[in-house]
Amino acid sequence: MKTRIITACLAILVFFPFIFMGGLPFQIVMYILATIGLFELLHMRQTTNYLIPSALTLLLLWTLLYQEDHILFTNRLEILMFFVLLLLAYTVLVKNKFTFEDTGYLILSSLYIGLGFYYFMQTRGFQEDGLVYIFYAILVILSTDTGAYFCGRAFGKRKLWPQISPKKTVEGAVGGILLACLVAVIFQQFYTVHSSVWILLVVTIFASIFAQVGDLVESAIKRHFDIKDSGNILPGHGGILDRFDSWLFVFPFLHFILF
Repeated sequence: MKTRIITACLAILVFFPFIFMGGLPFQIVMYILATIGLFELLHMRQTTNYLIPSALTLLLLWTLLYQEDHILFTNRLEILMFFVLLLLAYTVLVKNKFTFEDTGYLILSSLYIGLGFYYFMQTRGFQEDGLVYIFYAILVILSTDTGAYFCGRAFGKRKLWPQISPKKTVEGAVGGILLACLVAVIFQQFYTVHSSVWILLVVTIFASIFAQVGDLVESAIKRHFDIKDSGNILPGHGGILDRFDSWLFVFPFLHFILF
């Protein structure tokens, strides 16, 4: 626990100033974090052994992160299809040593990481009061994690999804939602997130649920590949995906509902 707290404090001191700065420095940090997250996913399946497909997937990720709506006079869907065709063609060139399943894994990995970080960057850079929404979402995620942990330890009896994450409980999940709602209401007293507190509470409940789903999804991926952490870049926490798994679900969710 001591190592986790020290790492978390150092991460906040390093990462949060870039959120406040915004602009190019913030985008560079996002590209770096997304790249590390992508390679953590690729390493789980050992697809980093395929140099050309990995390079193409990285290029696709960076394209998805690009903040303009149109790229080279086309759109993201066409760009995505272009990379799909390239990767499928590569399966033929290497006589199926790199397979259709490998292609699907790389494409889905780039979408999973790319769109999550893309919407995080969108929130900061292209909306009015971007910082307010950024910190609202971060506080919801952190309070969900904190509430779930302590309520689970204190009151947890019924397992939430033991096949995926044995330590998570139903009581912990509810505690995470309740603390997220409390923190959101307190935050609303200082910075207006939405004109209606009731809408804010409804959105916060769903955002907290999505945060927990994001955590469970990453747990499911790790359990499938029989690994404990996605990486070891953050002592006591694991890898980038271990810290940003909830973010990859919450920020797209908030954008999809046009919050």
